[in-house]
Amino acid sequence: MSVTGNTTLSFSEDQAMLMDVAREFCRDKSPIDVVRQYLENGRGYDESVWQDMIGLGWTGIALPEACGGAGLGIAALVPVVEAMGRSLLTTPLISTALAGQVLHRAGAPEDVLVRLAEGEAATVAWLENGDWGDHSVNVTLDGNGVLSGRKRFVTDAEAASLFVIPALREGAPVLAVVSADAMKAGAMTANTLIDQTRRSADLELDGVAASAVVEGPEVSVALSEGRLLGALLVAAEATGSAAACLDTVVEYLKTRKQFGKLIGSYQALKHPTVDILLNMDSSRSLVYHAATLVGDATLDHDAEVACRMAKVQASEALCYAGDRAVQFHGGMGFTYECDAQLYIRRAQWSQQQFGDPQHHRKRL
Repeated sequence: MSVTGNTTLSFSEDQAMLMDVAREFCRDKSPIDVVRQYLENGRGYDESVWQDMIGLGWTGIALPEACGGAGLGIAALVPVVEAMGRSLLTTPLISTALAGQVLHRAGAPEDVLVRLAEGEAATVAWLENGDWGDHSVNVTLDGNGVLSGRKRFVTDAEAASLFVIPALREGAPVLAVVSADAMKAGAMTANTLIDQTRRSADLELDGVAASAVVEGPEVSVALSEGRLLGALLVAAEATGSAAACLDTVVEYLKTRKQFGKLIGSYQALKHPTVDILLNMDSSRSLVYHAATLVGDATLDHDAEVACRMAKVQASEALCYAGDRAVQFHGGMGFTYECDAQLYIRRAQWSQQQFGDPQHHRKRL
């Protein structure tokens, strides 16, 4: 329940249809053995799968029809992202969708949004240090459209064709749109992440020229709302991963025997497993409550509260599920060959993205 008393929750036919299609697609394209194949592989995902997602129109789900999108809004993307989380399917979809939302809300030229709707991968360079609570911007853009500064932990940087760079020009916030071709050699340094299904990199931007600049009072609002929408999408993905982690736990409890009995018969394991289920269901309710409240219009107080609550609950639900999965598998759970490791690592990564539970509770 929202602390404001707003408990609106709806699930449209479009969302239901997208969820069915996305679950089947992700289950088919991303079984756990395929996920493991890409842990040490370049970009970390199958380019053909990304092209299939473009073909399904997922890159344009949340963008307006005027720029080639479906005009369904960010809420329609939530069930797709949840299905991706359930199969640990990683592509630049979330990064591209958030870049599109920030640009759209800031009033970017239509031709840039058309490129994203058509499937060009993009990302927003949010951070200049590792603290999601620090919104300060030190990267600058001069009068000739040339950047100076550095961005850190830019998600899907190596896959992106377009970068959205928050910067300052004459003290005012702007969005510099930079083509990957404009990046200098050696400007990108890959990060080592705890979740190996993910990719990010640091960017050195000195001397890099922007291909377009979005400015005006809408920029600050778009960045603030983009962070909330990012928290919502990561929460949806974490909820899907928690569901998959629960499936892994239950399957093990039904097959592993100790002292001649299935370990699932012991109450010490039953009760935490039920807790995982309850936490996951609470996450899903809060995620779809938030999805009901967000739209193309400026996010109101209730929408902000709902996004923050969803992120808190989903982060903690997946962390708990991943921890229990490791413990229930005993010594094997601490080895990288055990799938429980994939979920606890995803939990550690996702809880930090767009702010951990403490970050959002402080603002609530």
